[in-house]
Amino acid sequence: MTDAMTMVRRNFAHTRRNPGAIIMTIALPVVLLLLFVGVFGGALRAGFGSSEDYIDYVVAGVLIMAVGYGSTTTALAVNRDITEGVIARFRTMAISRASVLTGHVVGSTVRTLAGAVLVVLVALALGLRLHGGPLGWLAAAGLLALLTIAMTWLGVAAGLAAKTAEGVAPFTLIVQLLPFLSSAFVPPGSMTGALRWFAAHEPFTPIIDTLRALLLGTAIGDRWILAVGWCLALALAGYLWARALFARDPNR
Repeated sequence: MTDAMTMVRRNFAHTRRNPGAIIMTIALPVVLLLLFVGVFGGALRAGFGSSEDYIDYVVAGVLIMAVGYGSTTTALAVNRDITEGVIARFRTMAISRASVLTGHVVGSTVRTLAGAVLVVLVALALGLRLHGGPLGWLAAAGLLALLTIAMTWLGVAAGLAAKTAEGVAPFTLIVQLLPFLSSAFVPPGSMTGALRWFAAHEPFTPIIDTLRALLLGTAIGDRWILAVGWCLALALAGYLWARALFARDPNR
């Protein structure tokens, strides 16, 4: 635990010295919210009745985008550590090997959740109406934290797997594209053909629908089971993949 906290402090120190990470994780989701509400909102909210209704709908998707941006930042940071030999030096030190990755995961999770709080505050200023109540908001925070941990572990694994920073690009593309092909910004029913089917069945859609219902106090149904199931599956896959890559002998 002591070694892990040392790595967390290292991660925070790097964040303070890296404006790009702060912009990507904290500022960019807010810009995205303003973009969809203020610029594209006039066209996209046509079927929602009012601008306030569209803000209520879109904020869950923007929160998921914030998680995605946070995971890509983590992937780049981990890749930089392993390609520049930092992790190789850590391997020779008398520290817990797990603490190296734990520091990235904890630091990224805190950073991403801070960005999510900022998104909600800006959305409230723009007219967001939260009717979920304290229990609903707490459940929404728990689901968002679970997804953040899952996506962060996937980001760590992607960073370890890539040979260069450019090699992280496929992970970045997938993470940033999937929310657009979901229920984040428009209902899947308004899409066409195969895209409608894909949007209804991809992992982010039940997570977004559950998060939106918890925040707004609407009916959840059984979508929360899929949401939690996807989060746990992604977390387990990312953790096992990252652990296997980190344990691999770098000299082989």
